[in-house]
Amino acid sequence: MIFGFIPVGIAYGIMAQQAGLLGGETIAMSIFVFAGASQMMAVGMYGQGAGFAAIILATLMLNLRHLIMSTCVMNRIKPCGIGFKLLAAFGVTDESFALFTTESESRATPWFFLGLITVTYTSWVTGSFLGAIAATLLPSILSASLGIALYAMFIGLMIPGVRENFHLGFLVVLTAVVNSALSQVIPFSWALILSTLLCAGVGVVFVSLNEEETEEL
Repeated sequence: MIFGFIPVGIAYGIMAQQAGLLGGETIAMSIFVFAGASQMMAVGMYGQGAGFAAIILATLMLNLRHLIMSTCVMNRIKPCGIGFKLLAAFGVTDESFALFTTESESRATPWFFLGLITVTYTSWVTGSFLGAIAATLLPSILSASLGIALYAMFIGLMIPGVRENFHLGFLVVLTAVVNSALSQVIPFSWALILSTLLCAGVGVVFVSLNEEETEEL
């Protein structure tokens, strides 16, 4: 996980600098937000002139999955106080969720999860710090090329699901087409939000889990 978090954190740090954030702001965002994909999307939108309302709403929609992930983690973790649960909820990411929920029941302890999120959190903040520094040292052409990191991250998250479900792949393409069309008539940030909501509604109707996936849930 360290080797996964630090490179993406570096890419985020460079993107944030390119978007106009100061070094301290770049690192503080990782310290207080700790949400890689949302941070990268937020700085990308900020760099393109999106308003704060649009950025907040877009990142909220992207992070709604944490409601489900946090619920699963809290149900599996051994009994502990509300204070610890609040701290643990802050550290829930896709990676920590995947590792913790696939561990044996005997290891599903508060201390195991605390150690897990300490590694992910420290790695992400370290990567962000290195990225903020690297943005001032790397050649401009190399820094600019790392701007595709956000798109690469989302494609990497999307491909496994698309390979297993044709309807999901069609929904992804439909969302891109709707977003492109709406961008011609309304600001791109709101086009992103509106296309996401509209196509998510469409997906509820015709994208379904297969029998095997339903049994796993």
